[in-house]
Amino acid sequence: MQGLSWSPSRSPAMSTLLDIKSSVLRQVQVCPSFRRRTEQEPGSASADPQEPAMGAWKPGAGVEFFAHMRLMLKKGEGRQGLPCPEVPLRSGSPAPPEPVDPSRGLRALAPEEVDMLYEEALYTVLYRAGTMGPDQVDDEEALLSYLQQQDLPDPCTTHRDGCRCTDTHAHGCRCTTHRRAHRLQVFGTSTEEHTKAVERVRKAKPPTYALKVSVMRAKNLLAKDPNGFSDPYCMLGILPASDATREPRAQKEQRFGFRKGSKRSGPLPAKCIQVTEVKSSTLNPVWKEHFLFEIEDVSTDQLHVDIWDHDDDVSLVEACRKLNEVIGLKGMGRYFKQIVKSARANGTAGPTEDHTDDFLGCLNIPVREVPVAGVDRWFKLEPRSSASRVEGDCHLVLKLITTQRDTAMSQRGRSGFPSHLLLLSHLLRFEHPAEEPNSSNWRGELSTPAATILCLHGAQSNLSPLQLAVLHWQVSSRHHQTCTLDYSYLLGLLDDMQAHWEEAPSLPQEQEESLADSFSAFSEFGLQLLRQLRDYFPATNSTAVYRLELLLKCLGKLQFFQPSFEICPFETELNMDVAAALKRGNREWYDRILNARSPREQPGPQRLPGLVVLADAIYDDLQSCYSVYASLFHSILNVDVFTLTFRQLERLVAEEAWVLTEELSPKMTLEVASGLFELYLTLADLQRFWDSIPGRDSRSLALAGIHTPFLPAVKLWLQVLRDQAKWRLQGAVNVDTLEPVDPSSRHSSSAATAGLCLSHIQELWVRLAWPDPAQAQGLGTQLGQDMCEATLFYTELLRKKVDTQPGAAGEAVSEALCVVLNNVELVRKAAGRALKGLAWPEGATGLEGALPRPLLSCTQALDDDLQREAHTVTAHLTSKMVGDIRKYVQHISLSPDSIQNDEAVAPLMKYLDEKLALLNSSLVKGNLSRVLEALWELLLQAILQALGANRDVSADFYSRFHFTLEALVSFFHAEGQGLPLESLRDGSYKRLKEELRLHKCSTRECIEQFYLDKLKQVGRCQGQAAAPEAPRTQLRSPTFLQRTLEQNRFGRLSVRCHYEAAEQRLAVEVLHAADLLPLDANGLSDPFVIVELGPPHLFPLVRSQRTQVKTRTLHPVYDELFYFSVPAEACRRRGACVLFTVMDHDWLSTNDFAGEAALGLGGVSGVARPQVGGGARAGQPVTLHLCRPRAQVRSALRMLEGRTSKEAQEFVKKLKELEKCMEADP
Repeated sequence: MQGLSWSPSRSPAMSTLLDIKSSVLRQVQVCPSFRRRTEQEPGSASADPQEPAMGAWKPGAGVEFFAHMRLMLKKGEGRQGLPCPEVPLRSGSPAPPEPVDPSRGLRALAPEEVDMLYEEALYTVLYRAGTMGPDQVDDEEALLSYLQQQDLPDPCTTHRDGCRCTDTHAHGCRCTTHRRAHRLQVFGTSTEEHTKAVERVRKAKPPTYALKVSVMRAKNLLAKDPNGFSDPYCMLGILPASDATREPRAQKEQRFGFRKGSKRSGPLPAKCIQVTEVKSSTLNPVWKEHFLFEIEDVSTDQLHVDIWDHDDDVSLVEACRKLNEVIGLKGMGRYFKQIVKSARANGTAGPTEDHTDDFLGCLNIPVREVPVAGVDRWFKLEPRSSASRVEGDCHLVLKLITTQRDTAMSQRGRSGFPSHLLLLSHLLRFEHPAEEPNSSNWRGELSTPAATILCLHGAQSNLSPLQLAVLHWQVSSRHHQTCTLDYSYLLGLLDDMQAHWEEAPSLPQEQEESLADSFSAFSEFGLQLLRQLRDYFPATNSTAVYRLELLLKCLGKLQFFQPSFEICPFETELNMDVAAALKRGNREWYDRILNARSPREQPGPQRLPGLVVLADAIYDDLQSCYSVYASLFHSILNVDVFTLTFRQLERLVAEEAWVLTEELSPKMTLEVASGLFELYLTLADLQRFWDSIPGRDSRSLALAGIHTPFLPAVKLWLQVLRDQAKWRLQGAVNVDTLEPVDPSSRHSSSAATAGLCLSHIQELWVRLAWPDPAQAQGLGTQLGQDMCEATLFYTELLRKKVDTQPGAAGEAVSEALCVVLNNVELVRKAAGRALKGLAWPEGATGLEGALPRPLLSCTQALDDDLQREAHTVTAHLTSKMVGDIRKYVQHISLSPDSIQNDEAVAPLMKYLDEKLALLNSSLVKGNLSRVLEALWELLLQAILQALGANRDVSADFYSRFHFTLEALVSFFHAEGQGLPLESLRDGSYKRLKEELRLHKCSTRECIEQFYLDKLKQVGRCQGQAAAPEAPRTQLRSPTFLQRTLEQNRFGRLSVRCHYEAAEQRLAVEVLHAADLLPLDANGLSDPFVIVELGPPHLFPLVRSQRTQVKTRTLHPVYDELFYFSVPAEACRRRGACVLFTVMDHDWLSTNDFAGEAALGLGGVSGVARPQVGGGARAGQPVTLHLCRPRAQVRSALRMLEGRTSKEAQEFVKKLKELEKCMEADP
């Protein structure tokens, strides 16, 4: 028969098991992710004798209990290990509004002060001087209209959002596009009042203007000295209008110069001349000298600068310095004329020519062209005539200011710094769109008119860049406390102030005190916000976190100015103030939650849920602190906010937990235990933050040892868990229909529920992480035993469930049984994983992650029980096929010899193909292999029974079953995708194979096989007895010792055997025996040895011989020699051997069998090769281990029992007599 293997060439009916190659049979055997499956909720629990004990939880509460446990596990999913520092995801939600206090701003102005400030602003606009920049308003009416700002014109045509400005550039558009609000007025005067005020200011005395000139440096000047350098100095002064209006032709040909006068105009007045120091031997001089020139006419005066190379000993430089030192401004005109005349040597020859200063370049800058905000730049040097040759540039800083102002504020001494502060504050309140939704993001963007007016007033008030920066900070920081601004704007103001702080001279004491007050007020405001860190800067709001970062940077900037103040604005270090504010805020936050959730006046059981909420809130807060706040505070202010917060909150919650556990210990109930268990889990999570604390000391941890008072609650809760797990499993089985939950799964809903329960219990144990090793071992062992008990409880429920299924008895392959088998396999794997997850902490067993002996034994016992349960279900499943298989095997045995072997086997193969196809679609791979193994054993037993029921049949009968056996091997192997060949060809297969072989042998061949089997048995005993040569570790193993004791159970016999070729006889010497079985009532024996040769047909004329009886001994010594006259050829035949049978002699009854041994004659000295020297005795003594006949030896005997020949019957009769002796043995 060909093609009975599972190959594609077979017919469809015979090739169904080829699907084992498919993905269905190669499906993953591991348990799927139960946590992603939706459990079916069980109904009411059925009454069962083995149902779990009733407790405070009602039976149907298993679902609710495990739902609550899942919530605890979900809460702990993100708490394994420390959170990684990270920036929260950007969110579009705005930051919570910060508190504002109008009393923290600058004081409100009285009406009189408002009028004075209005006059100051009008005076600034009407008497402005200098050139306006491109981003400034140069229209006087527009600036005045902005200051009045009452009667608003029609809506803007440029913007369509209600803006009523008519000139965007003149008035500054205040529509929503530019974030301007119309809620306020600048000064809010009527047109009539405004007109009167303007007229009044116009009639006032104009201010006195002055030009501040800073000569900073020059570069790339011409070299006038022989050494390749020059000795440059600057002469500078204001050129009055009379000198600036010369004839156009003369002005075109020659420029004005201090050293060269004009006949048409006299020398420049001495009061207008200033001179710098001489910088020797350089072409890039640095002066950094500052001068102040009074301006008579802003529109016509010019600044004139000459740069000269100093050559004579007493030049104009000395003369001017002496003039400035002695005479001053009055009456120095006459003296200056003499200096100029004596120093002037331009174009004259004489001895003084070598001492004349050389011209290096000049500058003429009209005062009216100086920008309002001042100018700081390089100017290119110009020649004084077309014949002059100059090179280089000069760096000047120019600013046009007023020295006298006819305003009420000036008359009261409040001009300059104070008036600018009031004006800036007034305009800032007007410009800030406080009522708009995003007003807290305002960064100080002023409208064009406002910026222009402030720039004019600052310049006219002679305020330095540092003073302007200080004023902007003071006003903005105060305004921020009344109406929130963007912290990036405030940080920019601090950066600007810091940039000018290092270069500018110190502030006057009054201004410094004012700045210190602003720092103190802002730091106090910032510390107030930090006290309520969680409210105003929640870690989940990225906008708020960014604002916090900017606030901390602003506070950090304040530390830069601290050493510069003579009057320190801070009482302590800022980081100490921040730490104190955070501590106070932590305590306020803790008390607020405690009073709301778990007030102390309530009883302990009522407080417990609130304390759990408080502990969870503390964990979430510490997590936010660690992942968000810690890096900000440490990097900016060097404040360890996480350590500070952890130590404080950990101590507070630990104190509360100790007190509550002490109160609840005498009142322990299941509800209290559940609450305490959940509380402990969170407290244990809090303790894990301890690993991130630098320099931690366990003695300072308030939660150290907190697990001790929770131990009774944990034990009680685990007991509840055991009972609830059983209720949950019972409810799941009650509603289980024993059908697959979906096409991709082959288990039912109850198995998914059971696996999920076991997984949750194991996860809960991992989260519990009990710190005490000894207690953890006890808890884990009990929990493991409970899990084993619940698992076995589930399998029992399944067995009862399937027994009550209707219609299961008549089916050859029950789908319900297949589902149950899959359920058992799935739960077995789930329980194994869960039990392996109950590893102790390091120290409990010496090995971290190892299971202790009690739990390991429990795990192994559970696996054995579940394996037996699976085999039981498998046997139940295959038992429904026994009748059909016997029928088809009987069909093979009754088939006539005329039909072919493949035709006789075809019905059986077709039947197997159909049933295994159904099993293939219903079972997972592991269970399918288990069922295939059971079916294979069932088939082998059926064939063995068929062989035993048929005696004296033809050889074709046994050939057909031999063909059937090989066909079944190929079928179940399925080209390597089914059972392995090693498994198929072991056990019963060998027995069947041997019986088939023996059935085809003659009677004498069977007898020879009988003796060959005996020799093999003795050979195995002899080989195992030689094991002392094995390694010492193997010798000490329990398995080896047990095997050795089993082999030596019947004792040992020492013999010596040789063949005497000359005499044609075999000499057998029985030396002694040892450790024989005690077969008499006195604990001893009366042994003797029967020596015979076999098989009988090889030695027909040889009779057996026996030794003397040695009474009352277990260690007899014989030393008896026996001779057997046999030819050497017979001794070399297959199966030839000497058989030693040790018997116990009984005087009043049948002798007892003690043991037997056999020695093959083929290896006896003289048989294999002739003896050398012809000695009487040769060979060494041989120790034989006594044994009893095994099954494989008796198989040949069974074959002979079925033979009717005389030779077979006599041989069987002899052996049966020996077996009767063995029946009486212990």
